[in-house]
Amino acid sequence: MDRQTIRIAPEDIARQGEFCEKIHERLASLPAQPLAFVDTYGCQQNEADSERIRGYLGSMGYGFTDSEEDADVIVINTCAIREHAEDRVLGNVGALVHAKRRHPGQIICLCGCMAQEPQVAEKIRQSYRHVDLLFGPHALWKFPELLYRVLTRRGRVFENTDEPGSIAEGIPVVRQNGVKAWVSIMYGCNNFCSYCIVPYVRGRERSRKPEDVLAEVEELARAGYRDITLLGQNVNSYGKDLGLDMDFADLLEAVNAIPGDFLIRFMTSHPKDASQKLFETMARCEKVAPVFHLPFQAGSDRVLKAMNRVYDRAGYLDKVRRLREQVPDVVITSDVIVGFPGETTEEFEETLSLIEEVRFDALFTFIYSPRAGTPAAGMDDPMPAAEKHANFDRLVAAQNAISAEKHAAYVGKTLRCLVDAAGDDPRYPLAARTPGNRLVRLADGAADLVGTYQNVEITGANTWSLFGKLAPAGTRGK
Repeated sequence: MDRQTIRIAPEDIARQGEFCEKIHERLASLPAQPLAFVDTYGCQQNEADSERIRGYLGSMGYGFTDSEEDADVIVINTCAIREHAEDRVLGNVGALVHAKRRHPGQIICLCGCMAQEPQVAEKIRQSYRHVDLLFGPHALWKFPELLYRVLTRRGRVFENTDEPGSIAEGIPVVRQNGVKAWVSIMYGCNNFCSYCIVPYVRGRERSRKPEDVLAEVEELARAGYRDITLLGQNVNSYGKDLGLDMDFADLLEAVNAIPGDFLIRFMTSHPKDASQKLFETMARCEKVAPVFHLPFQAGSDRVLKAMNRVYDRAGYLDKVRRLREQVPDVVITSDVIVGFPGETTEEFEETLSLIEEVRFDALFTFIYSPRAGTPAAGMDDPMPAAEKHANFDRLVAAQNAISAEKHAAYVGKTLRCLVDAAGDDPRYPLAARTPGNRLVRLADGAADLVGTYQNVEITGANTWSLFGKLAPAGTRGK
């Protein structure tokens, strides 16, 4: 695959603005403002992409709704990382045929990683004929042009050409949250883990220019955003393609120097690029949150090699040790796959023992899901599904016990937390996050505290969250 980074020219982005204007003119004659519904599946990168889709839609003159029934345009931004996610999306897309029968003028768009898979695109073409527009991640920057073609009744539009990917600056953004913001610093992946579809649907690694990243963060800081997450499929490999003397640790330090009272987070990292320099940078940068998501995927060296993860168990454990030396209060989370093709019971036990040794704060756990087109999809997989599920249940139980114990250790402490949302339970009107990104359900406080830092006394805990109350005035949080 071509390694060259394609940077979309400013005049090409300006042309998309012209299509936005053309659509705006068409919509202006309607008796009421048309509405758009953007439904997002998958990772934070998809969330960031959806913010740009909303930015374009807003420039076209659309308002927004959370109702499929009320929407004139529905955009479904999809994830291809697991089979279950694809099945769920296809089920929901299929159900939209009923809404479209009730509203024949409704436009349905499918985009994101699933749309880039040739077999999915063909299935949509043949069996989901109510879908009007399909485009992959590489074509997001020209969404206005594609939608204009649909609106001018030139038939269904499919744009999922296989290409290495591009960088497009200047796309308008409508963010969903006034407290937290996602900032993509790079796109794509060069790792080609044997189970992963990402390099095939999102292209090769390509980094944004540092001045563009810093300008976006400066704008967010001025706007009062309090929690800014730097995103990349392999975020700590940033800069390798730029030919500049700047790596991810350097970028992190530059972001840390931007004026403002905000936290810096980042994800997702690959262990091979988690360097001592990065750990030391985290330790001295006061805005960088003490949290590190470091996927290990399996505890067996043989399985790691079959996964093409290019590190071993001992190397991973050494990085965890050195990270904790530099950032003693760091919260470490990870991903793990159970039941990779050929994994034996003994190899699963190695994964279980690694969990016990590291004692992660939380895990994202998955049973292996084959992805067509990846090397692992053709590997022998003799372990019965029932055994995989039993192993998965053992792993979850072990991690839940560790998480509950770690959370219990917070009780009685007072922490400086960011109040980031209204609570979803009337007993806890607010939700907050510790610097290490642990959820705190607050038993008191008014809605006007959202977006502020507050000292919170932790009063209780369970496996999944902490519970707290606002600390008395004058109490200082850690």
